[in-house]
Amino acid sequence: METARVLVAADKFKGSLTAVQVAERVTAGLRRIAPEVRVETLPVADGGDGTVAAAVAAGFERREARVTGPLGEPVTAAYALRGTTAVVEMAEASGLQHLPEGVFAPLTATTYGSGELLLAALQAGARTLVFGVGGSATTDGGAGMLAALGARFLDADGKPVGPGGGGLADLATADLSGLDPRLAGIDLILASDVDNPLTGPKGAPEVYGRQKGATEEDIAVLDAALAHYASVLGPDHARLPGAGAAGGIGYGALVALGARFRPGIDVMLDVLGFAPALARATLVITGEGSLDEQTLHGKAPAGVAAAARAAGIEVVAVCGRLALAPEALGRAGIRRAYALTELEPDPAVCMAEAGPLLERAAESIARDFLR
Repeated sequence: METARVLVAADKFKGSLTAVQVAERVTAGLRRIAPEVRVETLPVADGGDGTVAAAVAAGFERREARVTGPLGEPVTAAYALRGTTAVVEMAEASGLQHLPEGVFAPLTATTYGSGELLLAALQAGARTLVFGVGGSATTDGGAGMLAALGARFLDADGKPVGPGGGGLADLATADLSGLDPRLAGIDLILASDVDNPLTGPKGAPEVYGRQKGATEEDIAVLDAALAHYASVLGPDHARLPGAGAAGGIGYGALVALGARFRPGIDVMLDVLGFAPALARATLVITGEGSLDEQTLHGKAPAGVAAAARAAGIEVVAVCGRLALAPEALGRAGIRRAYALTELEPDPAVCMAEAGPLLERAAESIARDFLR
């Protein structure tokens, strides 16, 4: 019998394990039951937090830059570089992880540091920029990012508007003539699992504002300010899929930087070299912390399963908690899911002991699929 070749292509278990750690634990569990199995690991991400780490695990070089955080303070942010391709994760510069616990700034948080991070990648020689957007602390329509790249946003007195989405209510003039000229010669790919428009009932403030600390009043202010901002820069782009990603940074990239939107997992599978790894596999193991309805809408496991199913390769999944019926899993191309909560029903213990539990789940996969 031919030796099984397993490809572990899972995302992080948020709050407990990185994608790299998930791959390590799954590999350990498989080998305990099937020591002869060949395992290849390819940690994946869908453009949100963990995207740079996945690129580094796939052989990209990790680079760091000091940039402006969402509250205006300096932070260290990483991006990944291989040849002339860079993977830039906006959350590294402008993400919720840079906010002190319990502190939010929904009206004033800025994406300026994301622009500085893009500049750092440009200066390192990148000509293809994969811009993963998600996990942001900001709702400024990408105005901060564009300001860092040379744009000017002025009020009626000719002074720069204040930081964040709230300041855009005072916008009178947007001058993009000072944008870094190198931006004209690059391929900027907006990688996101979010296809929301900029404003309105499905827009960035309404759908994502609350998780960034916005009150109902703040959401109304931000929605009106972003609508005004779009009326100055270009209203058509505000309706495009992805314009509402990461507090509207997608809109800024689409309207001013010529970005093209692609589902984050599709971009990352290309960048990480998933197709050749898949061709070597007889079984794929994917997963993430929670397999639920959101998973089916562009999250990493769904993208991995779709690609594997198209290649005729069986897929199973690991997860912390499972909130999908077997029929929904089947439609997504996942034969079976192994949830850690089946081994340990207490969610707190489950998160604390995720590593050992995941090894036990992988042992079960080995017994069910590799013996």
